Amino acid sequence: MGLSQAKLAEKIGISAHYIAQIEQENKFPSPEMLERIARALEFDSPQLFSMVSYNDDAIERFRKGVQTDLENAVSIAVGTRLAELKRPAASNLES
Repeated sequence: MGLSQAKLAEKIGISAHYIAQIEQENKFPSPEMLERIARALEFDSPQLFSMVSYNDDAIERFRKGVQTDLENAVSIAVGTRLAELKRPAASNLES
């Protein structure tokens, strides 16, 4: 369609940087975002999905990214919960 990343991003209401990240396979858009992109490019969603192909390296980077995000979230949650459990015990000692 001759759209630049900036024009496509403007049409969709997102940043051109995000479009670049998708094109470089560093970000994987949600189904909702793919639908927005398809509409902006005047494609049917099935046409767009048939054009999307991620290579094994991109899939592995995505998997590792999700794994890291989950590990970080669990670590934060565990740390927060431990702090909560310690708080009442410390309050009882002061009484």
